[in-house]
Amino acid sequence: MNTLALIPSASESLGTRLPILAVVPFAALLLCVAILPLVAGHWWHANKNKAILAALLSVPFAVWLYKTEGAASVGAFQHALLDYVAFIVLLGALYVVSGGILVRGSLNGTPLSNSTLLGVGAILANLIGTTGASMVLIRPILRANEARKDKTHTFVFFIFIVSNCGGLLTPFADPPLFLGFLKGVPFEWTLQLWPEWLTINGLLLLVYFIVDSYRMDREEKARPGSQLEDVMKHAPLGIDGAFNILLLFAIVAIILAKGTGVGANGGEWPFGIQEGLMAFVALVSYFGTPKVVHAKNSFSFTPINEVAILFAGIFITMIAPLAILNARGGELGLTQPWQYFWATGGLSGLLDNAPTYLAFAAVASGQAGISVDGPRYLGEYLAAGGTSDIILQAIACGAVMMGAMTYIGNGPNFMVKAIVEENGVKMPSFFGFMAWSFVLLVPCLLVVTFVFFRGSPA
Repeated sequence: MNTLALIPSASESLGTRLPILAVVPFAALLLCVAILPLVAGHWWHANKNKAILAALLSVPFAVWLYKTEGAASVGAFQHALLDYVAFIVLLGALYVVSGGILVRGSLNGTPLSNSTLLGVGAILANLIGTTGASMVLIRPILRANEARKDKTHTFVFFIFIVSNCGGLLTPFADPPLFLGFLKGVPFEWTLQLWPEWLTINGLLLLVYFIVDSYRMDREEKARPGSQLEDVMKHAPLGIDGAFNILLLFAIVAIILAKGTGVGANGGEWPFGIQEGLMAFVALVSYFGTPKVVHAKNSFSFTPINEVAILFAGIFITMIAPLAILNARGGELGLTQPWQYFWATGGLSGLLDNAPTYLAFAAVASGQAGISVDGPRYLGEYLAAGGTSDIILQAIACGAVMMGAMTYIGNGPNFMVKAIVEENGVKMPSFFGFMAWSFVLLVPCLLVVTFVFFRGSPA
């Protein structure tokens, strides 16, 4: 994926000039995503209407920014466009390829079985990315819980674990870590985050097991017959479209090749090569997968189209808040790991976790006297020693874990929501999902803070 980069040096000065009111279109788009499904659900359901809204908020902002800043805004628009294309191509390729993998049969929908599947997803996310793991596992867990009525919580925790917190151990597991890899973070550096990974996912799985057990017991008492017998029924497991598993690893290989500069003497690939290769892999998958597999997976382009439409507006309007944050980040007074953890995480839930990771990594690098102009500046930052390692750990964990706070915090979140709703399961509203996050995810994050990031670094 092309760097979802901070707006470079020219844009840092742009951030000092922009008024705070420039963030209004971005904030308005977020409010629309949050409120319209509640007050105008039928209208909001159509992707065409989402496109109209995104255009109404982003196009006038783009025109205003260009008229106000002229040539100084061109670089920002160029970065936003390239970042958006790279972002959508990566998510789209993972979505198409994983949509061609049919896990036949089902596990049973008991709390233990569901917890095990979520735990497998937390591991798989580090091998094929959070998007790949989400798309491969969401349909099997839907089938496993088909007989249950009270099951929305399972898919909320699926987003918490499989789509976000599970992807903490490899550079290609989640977009923020991949961006860090491109900026010079050593490939093996993320493996040291295993204690944080084990803590957050272990806590979430424990909480999920308790919640699911309680809800199943309640359903068992409320409904006639034995619900346990129904959910224990399952068909033998098998896989159709297995060649797509190789294609998933081909996408991982493309990411690694770009990150290490294969064929470019360790340098950067020109834009379009990675994206073209990923698009080719997606085409091979789509046309090579039997139609019956897509049909049984209920595969459609509606979920990825929804992500593409909304994030087009988000990436354009996000220029202002990111530029302001990058230019004035030093005024935030961040010095402690816990401050970076929560500042990065808090904005990751609203700004998308990938650019937020780079924003706060740039703030930390600036405090260490490291320029962000170099292509591998985070490698230089880590090499500087001192507090750099623990600060970057806090930034990485905050971005990955708190990408689960809202539907827009990470790309797979929206796709999982759309697929689950397509299968007839009602998901929480934007604010409803945030309520789940505050009640169930935030306490686990507080434990992570206390154990790993509370102290002042030596």
